[in-house]
Amino acid sequence: MCCKGIGKGRCTVHMLVKILVIVGGLNWGLVGLGTLMGVEGGWNVVEKLLGTWPTVEAVVYVLVGLAALVKIFGCKCKVCKNACVEEGEQKPM
Repeated sequence: MCCKGIGKGRCTVHMLVKILVIVGGLNWGLVGLGTLMGVEGGWNVVEKLLGTWPTVEAVVYVLVGLAALVKIFGCKCKVCKNACVEEGEQKPM
């Protein structure tokens, strides 16, 4: 996986993935912290913002999960592959 740079020739998907992974990580951290502090249901920000729209809430969770997979396996688009080659790294398989 080569996507190390921040916005250096990366695609839009790469930036969206980064944002979704950060949002998901912070959300789970707040859920855990809220639960440890005895708050019923924890501090689930996504649920607080989108709780009246359960389908949209579920879509956000699916997108965060897909973003995590992209972070694990790397972005396979031509823009990210070319950015990796320009940085002198091996082309991802």
